Amino acid sequence: MLFQKVRDDRNLQKHRIGSGGRVKNALKWLTLFLILAMTSACSGFGIGGKQITVGGKNFTEQYLLSEMTGFLLTEEGFTVKQMNNLGSTVVRTALKNEQVDMMWEYTGTALITYMGAEPIADPQKAFQKVKKLDAKRGIHWMNMSQVNNTYALVMNSDQANELGIKTISDLAAYVKEHPGELTMASDAEFANRPDGLPGVEEKYGFEFGPGQIKQMELGLTQRALNNGQVDVSVAFETDATIKAYDLVVLEDDRQFFPPYRAAVAINQEVYEKYPEIKEITKPLAVKLNSDIMRELNYKVDVEGKSVSVVAHEWLVENGLLNND
Repeated sequence: MLFQKVRDDRNLQKHRIGSGGRVKNALKWLTLFLILAMTSACSGFGIGGKQITVGGKNFTEQYLLSEMTGFLLTEEGFTVKQMNNLGSTVVRTALKNEQVDMMWEYTGTALITYMGAEPIADPQKAFQKVKKLDAKRGIHWMNMSQVNNTYALVMNSDQANELGIKTISDLAAYVKEHPGELTMASDAEFANRPDGLPGVEEKYGFEFGPGQIKQMELGLTQRALNNGQVDVSVAFETDATIKAYDLVVLEDDRQFFPPYRAAVAINQEVYEKYPEIKEITKPLAVKLNSDIMRELNYKVDVEGKSVSVVAHEWLVENGLLNND
């Protein structure tokens, strides 16, 4: 599932050792082999050339972003090593400690979780704040995408259309006009944290009544919605289940949920050494958005395709990678 290509241009030509120089030539090739082996062992993943380590978290979207980045960098002559399947704080620490050179990180995660700052509703202002704060830590941010892995409220498409609910404001108005009618699925964290459901209710001026909130594990909330057990569910905007269950994301028309835009975070020294990485990864930031990311997640999580295949096909289809 994880993409890693290490190109080795040290192809030793076949040779014949003549009877007169058999020992001399054999020793020469043995010495060369040992030097190459020792150099390779010291460098970790290849000899010379442009080398980069791409980090990633432990969920499908991150696997895909890391894989796409690996393909694009390899196409441009980089030797790519990947460190994927890491927890959020683990990969962040690896980036700070220069064990990882670059990764796709989320503005909201960096701003709120890592930096302890207040949420910023405007995506560009949030990005600039994160960029400014992380510059002090030797981390450069660039190429913010339209992929927004933030919280969302979702409903079944048919029911939402029937009730005329397209936005969270519409939901708030319906709940106030029909108290006790709609139920919602939520995990315990979202149901209780200030930037979760309580904050949504305060911002939009409504409240689900007693017994209307059904708490369960986050992975079960959309399934409960699909099975008709609840009317509204918490989700993440790029979840594959939104497509799988034909759900609709209610527009956050009052911009309560902070943006969690995916962007490239890279060690400053690595960026200065390889400034071309900005242009190499820019097409991903330009072309990807939440709808496309949700579709790609669906192909992996629901259709069962491999991350490498999905990433490669998308890059080829969008003219970002040669089909060879």
